[in-house]
Amino acid sequence: MPAQIFLPGPQPKTVRTPSGQIVPVPAGWELLPPGDAALTRRVKAAGEHWLIQEKVGRKIFSRGVWAPETTIKQIREALAGERSTGSYARKQASAARRREKTQSQYVEDFRGAVLAFLGFHEIHANLATALATAVTIHATPVGSGTVARTQRIPIGRRAEAAVIAWMRHQTTGYDGMKIPRVKGKRREVRRLLAQRSKELLGAYRRGDQIAATCPLASALTSAPVKPA
Repeated sequence: MPAQIFLPGPQPKTVRTPSGQIVPVPAGWELLPPGDAALTRRVKAAGEHWLIQEKVGRKIFSRGVWAPETTIKQIREALAGERSTGSYARKQASAARRREKTQSQYVEDFRGAVLAFLGFHEIHANLATALATAVTIHATPVGSGTVARTQRIPIGRRAEAAVIAWMRHQTTGYDGMKIPRVKGKRREVRRLLAQRSKELLGAYRRGDQIAATCPLASALTSAPVKPA
């Protein structure tokens, strides 16, 4: 049976349906907060439960899982027992090393994709290196929620989107703009700024002489980063 999904309720022990109806939580149930993926996964697999989700902007955040208190307690105790063993510790350490290796490889691949997207003329090679490093440091941390972490689009498109996003925040006045709350207006502003950023990148690709006041060069100079 598919899990039921609700919004947080206005009062303790209540939830709100997508249609707005307030529903009391069944007696004997407890809210398991997010944060322990293994515990949450097992509780969800154990039987009936309610997922609590909330949309903030364009993102959906988990607010926990309602499930029988006895179920959560039993699974939590069983999991704690497993986690106290030496074999579990070794398994976790091995998994951590694999994740670190995977992340390191991805950072390297992503930085290469950024450099490929930039394609700067050789006279601007140093700036291309600095920009690729800055974008990679910002975009690739696990849990950052940036476009670089999505698997839905090819890495080349992720690199392009990450560069444009970095430039929007670092080389334009976007963060301080007062954009009217009109549907589509923010998207229009972002599209115009993206076009300006692409035109600036084009100048570097052609090998044009760049003015000392270039916002891209200024942004990288004012916030230097170490090579990745």
